[in-house]
Amino acid sequence: MGGVEAIRALGRQREASVLVMLAAVAIYLSFASDYFLEPRNLLNVGRQASVVAIVALGQALVIIARGIDLSVGSVIGLSAVVAAVLMRDTGSETVGLVAGLLTGLACGLVNGVLYTRFRINPFIATLGTLSVARGMALLMTGGIPVTFGGFAEFVGAGRIAGIPVSLLVMIVLAVAVHIFASQTVRGREIYAIGDNPKAASLAGVNLKRTRLFVFAFSGFLAGLGGLILAGNLASADPNLGMGYELDVIAAVILGGTALSGGRGSIVGVIIGALLMALLNNAFVLLGISAYWQVVTKGLVIIFAVGLDGLQRGAEED
Repeated sequence: MGGVEAIRALGRQREASVLVMLAAVAIYLSFASDYFLEPRNLLNVGRQASVVAIVALGQALVIIARGIDLSVGSVIGLSAVVAAVLMRDTGSETVGLVAGLLTGLACGLVNGVLYTRFRINPFIATLGTLSVARGMALLMTGGIPVTFGGFAEFVGAGRIAGIPVSLLVMIVLAVAVHIFASQTVRGREIYAIGDNPKAASLAGVNLKRTRLFVFAFSGFLAGLGGLILAGNLASADPNLGMGYELDVIAAVILGGTALSGGRGSIVGVIIGALLMALLNNAFVLLGISAYWQVVTKGLVIIFAVGLDGLQRGAEED
């Protein structure tokens, strides 16, 4: 009986259900395509998942704290453009990279201030900054991509012992964020705010400061994702990251993070990001039109949110 109960308990975990989906897609592709199990293809799946996963780590903390950040896709593009332009104009790679990361951080702080100080709903606030950030990137470049290279190109496209550097960065960040979220006071405060803001406030948690932190962290990781993505392409396009907010949110929700806040795991976020990358890889290997990818992402988001709603309804019953 103990083993049966353990299996049932595991089945109630969203991470387990997503892991089953991931395994099912992988098994199907291993039979449907001769190239899927090639080491190069599997590593490419990891590389493709890395940027989505890195940005999703910050998004997960925002959603756990009962917020949402729709601006991450545009912040990816703006951060990359700022870094590339300053690198070109100053001739300093360090200045460009630091400026790119600070741009992401600044965008996150703006989102946090709009939410905590001006009490603008985070959906509306980040929807506005999504447009502003994309517009600024276009104004800075005139819509023309800027060459981008150096250390960022190594992180985005380089390999260490055959493993993509971006994948290694993702793993390190995932471990660090997991430890932070599960074993630190600030991490527990984020979960407490998402579970019950009033109770967390009565317990002495500073709601504004914690919410400002998660938005700033989300912006910073979006900036890092922008540098990695631009480095992989050796070009900072002002439209870089367009639509990434959908992939990121889908990865977070698929991984078991509740839109209502207070619940979620970093492990689940990584599994969700891998599933999204695997689906994209499946379309390429099977020769399916790229337009169907857009349809699939929408369906995946609807499925994930619907599953979350059903699980919450079952818990309430």
